[in-house]
Amino acid sequence: MTRQIRFNAFDMNCVGHQSPGLWAHPSDRSWRYKDLEYWQDLARTLERGVFDGIFIADVIGYYDVYKGSNYHAIEQAAQIPVNDPLQLAAPIALATTHLGIGITASTSFEHPYTFARRLATADHHSKGRVGWNIVTSYLESGAKNVGQAGLKRHDNRYEVAGEFVEVLYKLLEGSWEDGAVLRDRERRIFTDPSKVHEIGHKGKYFDVPGYQLTEPSPQRTPVLYQAGASGPGKAFAAEHAECIFVAAPTKSVLKSYVTDIRERIAKAGRDPKNVFIYTLITIITDESEEKAQAKFEDYKSFVSYDGSLVFMSGWSGIDFGQYAPTDVIQKVETNAIHSFVEHIAGGDKSWTIDELAKFGGIGGLGPVFVGSPERVADILQEWVTDTDVDGFNIAYAVTPGSFEDIVNHIVPELQKRGVYPTAYREGTLREKLFGAGAYLPEEHPAARYRDIEAVKRLEAEQHDGQTRTAVA
Repeated sequence: MTRQIRFNAFDMNCVGHQSPGLWAHPSDRSWRYKDLEYWQDLARTLERGVFDGIFIADVIGYYDVYKGSNYHAIEQAAQIPVNDPLQLAAPIALATTHLGIGITASTSFEHPYTFARRLATADHHSKGRVGWNIVTSYLESGAKNVGQAGLKRHDNRYEVAGEFVEVLYKLLEGSWEDGAVLRDRERRIFTDPSKVHEIGHKGKYFDVPGYQLTEPSPQRTPVLYQAGASGPGKAFAAEHAECIFVAAPTKSVLKSYVTDIRERIAKAGRDPKNVFIYTLITIITDESEEKAQAKFEDYKSFVSYDGSLVFMSGWSGIDFGQYAPTDVIQKVETNAIHSFVEHIAGGDKSWTIDELAKFGGIGGLGPVFVGSPERVADILQEWVTDTDVDGFNIAYAVTPGSFEDIVNHIVPELQKRGVYPTAYREGTLREKLFGAGAYLPEEHPAARYRDIEAVKRLEAEQHDGQTRTAVA
């Protein structure tokens, strides 16, 4: 069977997202991010193009590393203003039947008990079409504004994330048994209390003794996305993620990443082919090569140099405003996104500050593919063949125009070649993606928390053993 190429739309509840300055283009409508109708229209377009889903990124905080302030971020609308992502799930679900809805939420700034309820509610309302993008956050400004002294160390953030998802699994997978909700009008029993359990979690970072507030949603635990590409991030993804997003500037960097992460997934006892990897790209296309190139040149004239370096500085933790445009980027240890620095400073290409600003001006850290439907389709197939990536997380230059161009030009070309789906599977998002059940598979670490009473007994025995050892 011919390998299928998969698409996600990469967006954010803000202006411009990752193409700073393009908000000023006459055809861009990202300023309508405040209108539910805008999101519903976009979702219908993506569903017409059989996209796996719309992936809503998010940040808590603002980009104030570049030149030591947030002046240029505010001036260029570099992900500020930005609205809450989870509130988009319901309107998008109402406007579509199949489209997945991936929501970003940070383990650094959320509490697992309240978040579990909000996540399950969205999964109920969407009839099981929600996914959660697990992030650990990288902006010092976010940490300070939620009352933390500063951002935790990079590795420590993944330690917190590990316990966060453990609590979530206990709540979503173990607290309510299947069949707990009876809705028995004759006996006047809505829920069987013997089938609802306290989780009794007492850990290093979280104490959550009680019951999950919601009854099980269609997927119990929504589809798990993860975008960490550092060493700790890849270790976390190998254990937990069902879909992984990566931003790789070149094909060789992507191939190395995909090989590494699939090996890690296998070592974690999971099937690496049952984890989908999507790489970030932007596509600029039209009915002919000439029109596509003219469109690209037009878009480039709107790119904000300062806005691009606002993102690059924020993602890397390096103030690129202190260097000359011709300076070459060096590897520096920071507390931000380690994979950014590894890929840019440690990849197969040397980058000057000016080159980085121009490269990231449209679509962020992924490459921009420009051309006719035939040319772009050739490139996409080549990248899948050469790197073993499953699909593409597609950013926009202008919205909704970039997505409309893909649906109208690229999708039909790929379908004609037999390498892109023509219809959705039925069922929840997990069933649509993987063709199996609605719940996480037994090989996933979440499965061990389904018998929560057994988990509590085991944890009590381990605690008693540690206590006896400490006393001795």
